[in-house]
Amino acid sequence: MLKIYNTDVTSGEFSRIETYEIGSWVNLVNPTEDEIDEVVNALGIKKNFIMSIIDDDEKPRIDEEDGVKMLLLDVPVYETKNNIKTITTLPIGILVVRNDYIVTVCLQKYSIIDEFTKGKVREFYTYKKSRFIIQMIYKLAILYLKMLREIDGKIEEAEANILNATKNQELLNLLSIENSLTYIITALKSNGVVLDKILKGNVIELYEEDEDLLEDAIIENNQAIEMADLYRGILSSTSSTVATIISNNLNTIMKFLAGITIVFSIPTMVASFMGMNVTFGEFAKNPYAFILLLLISLLLSLIVALILKKKNML
Repeated sequence: MLKIYNTDVTSGEFSRIETYEIGSWVNLVNPTEDEIDEVVNALGIKKNFIMSIIDDDEKPRIDEEDGVKMLLLDVPVYETKNNIKTITTLPIGILVVRNDYIVTVCLQKYSIIDEFTKGKVREFYTYKKSRFIIQMIYKLAILYLKMLREIDGKIEEAEANILNATKNQELLNLLSIENSLTYIITALKSNGVVLDKILKGNVIELYEEDEDLLEDAIIENNQAIEMADLYRGILSSTSSTVATIISNNLNTIMKFLAGITIVFSIPTMVASFMGMNVTFGEFAKNPYAFILLLLISLLLSLIVALILKKKNML
């Protein structure tokens, strides 16, 4: 999908346009080959720049070629695997084309892009490219913090259900959270490297009014890294607790089954012994012999059961 937006310098009105005007914003979302070729030919961008962005294995970095600067960042997105909602990351590319145009390239529709297209971002102007980039980075850091708070809620829910951790669903949820945190921490640290380079002033032209927003974005990104590390530590402790509970529950079940086996083996032993080819004299002729044997078996079983109960095996 290819859309072009522009902010009128005089009126400050933000609108979608059909032509490539200087100072406009070109937004590519999961672009087709024809759309890529159109942008490449219209703006004079090398095709490999855009093609590298739509590779979901690309990592955050900064590149420049023929007057076109590229910032590649990771955006957190939701993904469903085996009916479990997880968080992964996908790249977003921001191209500054000879200070005339700004181009964003996304693999799918991102929520932070929607905020700009729907006019929800204050003091956003397509012709102020440096501010646009910094605003985008700031919104990205806020998005990470939002997702981390959701992960915190999931960890608390997992801790509340920890007594039922023998269910596979609980273990899969913990694994999903752990994978999400791994993606988030890796992306945040990589994005942080890009932010540090921008702060040095070697990437985009920084204006005094934008420096504070950039510093806020760096602070939010660092805070997100600290939160993610904290949650990973909590999750590691929770996972260890789950493993301990599962092991303890298994040991308890095995002890109970062993105790039950011992108790039920006593009547079997008595019956087996009495069934041997041996004589019991007058006792064998006693009409109450069978009842007496049953009572003896039950009595022995009861005594053994009480002993095992005392030893916490039943």
